[in-house]
Amino acid sequence: MRTVQGVALDGLRARVRALAERTGLPVRSAPFAARAAGAGAARRSTGRAGRPPRGGTPLADRGPAGKGLGAETADRRTFVRESFRHPAASSSGPAIPAIPGVLRGLLGALAPARPIRRPGEVRASAAALRALRARHGDAPALVRTRSGRTVLVLLDPQDLRRFYEEPVSVLAADPPEKCRGLDAAEPAGTGCSRAELRTERRQISAEVLAADLPVHPSCGPFLAAVAEEARHLTATGTLDLARARHAVNRAARRIVLGDAAAADEELAGWLTQLRAEGKGLRGGRVRTARTTRSVRDKARARIQEYARHADGGTLVGRAARHADPTGTLDTVGEAEDWLLAMGAVPDTLLRTLLLLGAHPAEQDAAAAEAVAEAADGPGRGELPRLRACVRESLRLYPVVPDLIRVTRAETEWRGVRYPAGTSVLLPAAFHQRDPERVPAAHVFVPGRWKNPRADQDIRMAPFSHGGGRCPGDQLGLMITAALCAEVLRGHRIGAGRPVLDPVGPLPATLDPHGIRITLTRR
Repeated sequence: MRTVQGVALDGLRARVRALAERTGLPVRSAPFAARAAGAGAARRSTGRAGRPPRGGTPLADRGPAGKGLGAETADRRTFVRESFRHPAASSSGPAIPAIPGVLRGLLGALAPARPIRRPGEVRASAAALRALRARHGDAPALVRTRSGRTVLVLLDPQDLRRFYEEPVSVLAADPPEKCRGLDAAEPAGTGCSRAELRTERRQISAEVLAADLPVHPSCGPFLAAVAEEARHLTATGTLDLARARHAVNRAARRIVLGDAAAADEELAGWLTQLRAEGKGLRGGRVRTARTTRSVRDKARARIQEYARHADGGTLVGRAARHADPTGTLDTVGEAEDWLLAMGAVPDTLLRTLLLLGAHPAEQDAAAAEAVAEAADGPGRGELPRLRACVRESLRLYPVVPDLIRVTRAETEWRGVRYPAGTSVLLPAAFHQRDPERVPAAHVFVPGRWKNPRADQDIRMAPFSHGGGRCPGDQLGLMITAALCAEVLRGHRIGAGRPVLDPVGPLPATLDPHGIRITLTRR
């Protein structure tokens, strides 16, 4: 005998099934989905003009298994039309697969990003990318978000070289408004280009930062500032992110603006607010834009004040003395970018020290190098072993895990043509830790960077490659390695938090907010 509740439930199921058949939406319940599939298949295939349902098959097109989106054939090339909203409606191109939930976290460049991605999301994204590559045979895969936006994901290292080498006239480093999720305040020094710098301006910036030199010409005052501020790192027996940021930001202001700016915590607060708002962590779009303009104006005015009195040994002083025949160099804007870029140093410093604490042999070798470097004097600033440790830390935990460009003209990737305005995504963190292509991908192996050609390995991009390579990479390595050396000369890194396995795979992410490092005197 049927109950009133059972009759009501059957009626509810019938209404949901009818709605699913009319709209093409998937039914969540497995038993109900099986019943609705037969009744709704004909309507969905004939009544929607080829439009795929919203919950379409993830990571797969509707064609044969062996002919994914990037597959080339001998007799034709596929053209992806500009109408991306309903790509399957075109008879000239294959359907674009929808992005599954596990891959949405990867596309932080297309939406306001959270500051930290959870380990489960990173592992799931990596698994989804491997499945996507298995499906498409290493060819670039065009995937579609639920909002209708499309992204071309590069899955093969062969395509990475082209991504880095293409000029900005083809692949723009500065995305249009539809990709405003890219951090508008994120400086070029964090590993990706913030804006399309003209050649003259970029060349001047590279010369000021001494991009081609492992040791900066002003290393004397720079390393002196690092040594003095590093005392804040070892003032107690525990090192955390707040202490690391305090010490590094003081050193950064001295390096960029001069000693007078070391104690300017108000400027530090403005820069912190700019970085947070650029990452979409505060307020709505209108409020964020209005607040960002106000804060940036105050920061620029303060930086300009320091710049007027800066000596020639600071970065802003070197920039002010540099010849600028075309008038393209904005000294204050560059100084702001350099300060924002150094905001990534505390996170990298903590991760590197934590990794060294979990690998005692590497820690002892790095400490010996730091002691020998201090005794040698003239060779100060090189620290090749510690630089390798910093590079390996950035390989495992990059500052910018995903790079995105936007095509400015019609482009062709492996026989498939894509219109201007196509977003091209390079999942750098995935490629750097891809176990199918990188030996010991999830293990801390600084020795891999001793190979002179390691810096040219296209799979490894802690500072990017080609024309978009960070011009401050050598300076950043020098400062971070010097900070590690100052800690290791007088202290041993003991048990830290979180606890890392020195043999097994390292975690997918290391949130610097949760890192606690124990220091004991040697």
